[in-house]
Amino acid sequence: MTDATLELMLAQNATLGEGVLWQGGRWWWTDIEAATLYAWQPGSASPQLCRLPDRLGSFAHCRSGRVLLGLAKRLAIATLGDDLSLTQLRTLAPVDAAEPRTRINDGRTDRHGHFVFGTLNEAKERRPTSTIASFYQYSMRHGLRRLALPAVAIANSICFSLDGRTMYFCDTLSRRIQQCDYDADTAQVDNVRLFTQMDRDDAWPDGSVVDAEGCLWNAQWGAGRVARYDAEGRLMGVFTAPAPHTTCPAIGGEGGDQLMLTTARQDLGREALAAQPLSGSLFGLRLPRTLGVADTLFDDQDD
Repeated sequence: MTDATLELMLAQNATLGEGVLWQGGRWWWTDIEAATLYAWQPGSASPQLCRLPDRLGSFAHCRSGRVLLGLAKRLAIATLGDDLSLTQLRTLAPVDAAEPRTRINDGRTDRHGHFVFGTLNEAKERRPTSTIASFYQYSMRHGLRRLALPAVAIANSICFSLDGRTMYFCDTLSRRIQQCDYDADTAQVDNVRLFTQMDRDDAWPDGSVVDAEGCLWNAQWGAGRVARYDAEGRLMGVFTAPAPHTTCPAIGGEGGDQLMLTTARQDLGREALAAQPLSGSLFGLRLPRTLGVADTLFDDQDD
């Protein structure tokens, strides 16, 4: 797959756009710092939005049609109206209640419909050694279970192999993506090992997704790009965007051949924003073949 430049899909001014995915004929994403969930149907002039009571780090669609929300310090389940209005919100579990420095960050359902997510350290000066954030699995049956993975500063890049037996994850500040053996039923992890190391000093791994060929796509903060790696962690292609802070890729669309990417304006000064004013927007391109794999719906049937 040849390298390419992503095109503007929807102009936005997201402070911290994240977590994009395709569901029900629409692209969904969060602007974390704006505490807002968005949904956009291609061809529409603007997205629908849902204002939330706290920052939304990650989310997942449920089998029931509701939405699981990873708010800053809690998991909650929301019922949304047709216009995306919030009609009901119920807390499922507090997260890191005794640790004021962390908030929920990246998350995604595993192949069995459990929600797997991580937290980040919100201290103003984050360092690679400030590892107080963790990875968790949540299910209606078992509740919240901490995964036995090393503590991190910024949990990111959570996604799963096609058979669900391998979990990919990272500490963004380490500049490498790791993988481990993963058992969804028991929430057990083992054999933590390197998947790939960033090949540029300005590239910091953010959100990731696995495609229908088992390859991993990773958005790299600071480098303005999405990189595609094969199952062995070898770099296969690079897709650039006119925004330095690329945050999360997704592959979907009606034909499963649309790459979509969220970006952010956070940490960009006046000069940087003047040079790249589309930062915070959605970018994408049409892929030469169908590569999308639908996210598994969160199993809320026990609720």
